[in-house]
This record gives sequence, structure tokens and C-alpha cells, in this order.
Amino acid sequence: MEGEENIELLLEDLVLENENENERDDLVEGIRNITGYEFSDRRLLVQAFTHHSYNENCSSYERLEYIGDSVLNLMVAEEHYFLYPDLQPGDLTRLRAANVDTEKLARAALKHHLYKFLRHNKPFLARQIKEFEDAVVEYPLHSWGLIDAPKALADVVESLIGAIYIDSNSSMNITCQITKDLLQPVITRESVQTHPVTMLYEICQKNGRKVNIRDSWRKTGEIEIFVDGKFAGRGKYDAKKLIAVNRAAHNAYQQILRKLVHENAQYVPSPN
Repeated sequence: MEGEENIELLLEDLVLENENENERDDLVEGIRNITGYEFSDRRLLVQAFTHHSYNENCSSYERLEYIGDSVLNLMVAEEHYFLYPDLQPGDLTRLRAANVDTEKLARAALKHHLYKFLRHNKPFLARQIKEFEDAVVEYPLHSWGLIDAPKALADVVESLIGAIYIDSNSSMNITCQITKDLLQPVITRESVQTHPVTMLYEICQKNGRKVNIRDSWRKTGEIEIFVDGKFAGRGKYDAKKLIAVNRAAHNAYQQILRKLVHENAQYVPSPN
């Protein structure tokens, strides 16, 4: 009996090993088709798509994500520096942030279906991805804080960038070319927008109006905004308070803008 049990365990191990090998082959082929890059070290690629939840002793993508984040920020900063010689540091920072934030990177993972290769044990991730996929339809380029992007999607883009950088012997040229293709379309100085909370406070300060926020998020998932004591907007999102705040600010900004235009037909809002 003991010998039969040992044989069964051996067979199970062989089946699991074959499944893992097939999974690796699918990953290598899939990423080659997406990026055009052939990995020399397949282990790096597997690690780049392994979430820490996958199993207790796995080599997760976190270290590669750290490298990818640094490479990406340098790449975008350098490109903007030469592309926009008249842009001041504050505006350069805002533009860079828009191109490397969680939502922008998560959109790349969605567009190229990178999430399909992610190895994880996060039961709710599939649902979060589907919700994100449905939500981005309304905002083709960026929602500017109005929708919740799964962080794991952004992480895997950064870890892939980090893996390519390490595997290519730290070649910025190779890494940058692949990254630029992955992150299309880019956000430019013409298309970048201001955060909804900032927009609300700016329009109110400019027109001598006072903003108050009523926070009932813990109880109802809602944030309400009042301007000069009158209700101006509401935002709701149970999963993350920041999204509720952004939605409330966006809603209030639109209402205040309509009111100002109604009061003064000549009113022209400030550009984003």
C-alpha cells in the first residue's frame, strides 16, 4: 500500500510539473506576441507575473515592480523634459504622474490582456477587473480619479518593465521602446486634466464661494459637498473613500459651473 501511495504522489507531482511547464510556455509565447521581446531568463518572466498570494513560498513580482517603477518614472521624466522645454517642474510632475499612475498602468494591462497571465489567489480580482473594464468605456483616456483601478493590474505592468530591463542587461533603449508601445495612448500636455477636488476648490476660490464636505462614508459610502451652505454634489463608492470624494467633487464642480454660466453668459471656465 505504501508503495502504491508513493507512486500516486509521484504521478501527481509529474502532472503538476507538466501543467506548470505548459503555463510557462503560454506565458513566454503570450508576452512575446504582445511585446516582441524574447526573454533569455524565463524565471524572471514567471516571477514578473506571480502575485504574493499565489503560494506561501513563491517569488513574487514585488522586487521587479520596484525596478520597473523606477525605470518607468525616469523614462517618462526624460521624455517630457525634452518634449516640453518650456514646461515648468510642477507641470512636468503633474504630466508624469498622469502617465504612470495606477489607472493609466491598469488600462495598459487591460488593453494588452496582461492580467490573463497573472498567477494569484485573490478570489475577488476577476470581479474587480470586470468592473474596471466596464467603467473605462465611459472614459477613453483617463477618469481622473472617478473609477477604481485594481492595483494588481498596474503592478504587473511595472514588474514586466522591470523584468525586461533586468533581462536585457539593463538596456534602457530596449525597455523604453517596449514600454512606450505598451502605454499608448499617452497623456499629453493638451489632454492632461486637473484633479476634480482641485478643480472644485479653484473655481470656488476664484468666485468667492466656500466649500464644506459632509462625510458619511463609513455609514453610507457617500460624500456630500455643500457650497455656500447649499447642497452641490454627492459621490458614492463603498470600496474606497477617495473615489467617493472625487465623484462628489466632480459632481459639485459641474453644478457650480452650470450655475456660474447661467448667472453670467460670458463666464469662461479656466482651462484644466
